[in-house]
Amino acid sequence: MNVLIVEDDALHRAFLNEAVRAALPECGHVIEAENGLKGEGQARTSRIENVVMDLQMSERNGIEAARTIWRERPDTKILFWSNYSDEAYVRGVARIVPEGATYGYVLKSASEERLKLALRSVFVESQCVIDREVRGIQQKSFGNSPGLTDAEYEILVDVALGLTDKAIAKRKHLSLRSVQNRLQQLYEKLGVYETPGQGSEGWFNLRTRAVAVALSRKVLNASAIERAERDLRQSAGM
Repeated sequence: MNVLIVEDDALHRAFLNEAVRAALPECGHVIEAENGLKGEGQARTSRIENVVMDLQMSERNGIEAARTIWRERPDTKILFWSNYSDEAYVRGVARIVPEGATYGYVLKSASEERLKLALRSVFVESQCVIDREVRGIQQKSFGNSPGLTDAEYEILVDVALGLTDKAIAKRKHLSLRSVQNRLQQLYEKLGVYETPGQGSEGWFNLRTRAVAVALSRKVLNASAIERAERDLRQSAGM
């Protein structure tokens, strides 16, 4: 068994290296990469089947790198190890996991023992391991508790990209009325109609306000918008 660590912080890489060797005595080699782009290359050339992946990195973040690795080798097991449990990151990971893939999502605030347990569970026992805090956000995102549905979230991302209602309808193969209905649901769930002390109507552009609220609540983040922008340009042949 070989393990690839993709982490941009040198101290965190060293910590992970020790944790991997302690948790997985059967591990032959631990390979390190300092960003997602190099991680993709290492996974490709070394045909690594077990990857520990940070999420927020320069020069290709963990979601982009994991998407490439899974596209090339869907059986790869990936344990995401991150400071972030924002809904935008949780949704980003959920959208790229191949059907039947083994993966984990453990926060860096978790104990060392929790990390070691996750390493063995994912890489040896082929079990998915998700921290409780992340699991709660997943359940909210998947509609098991109040929150945005996937359809509403996609509309929110398109609004953040600056697309008009007509452009969204064409891109999503929806009627203009369906897009407008989803926007109304989005505004209600984000509470953009409810502005204390507003005093009068017409203070806000609802689309802009929805994006601002989503960013402040960490439903959206810069990485999610950047990914969507790249996908938009690719689909449009730009």
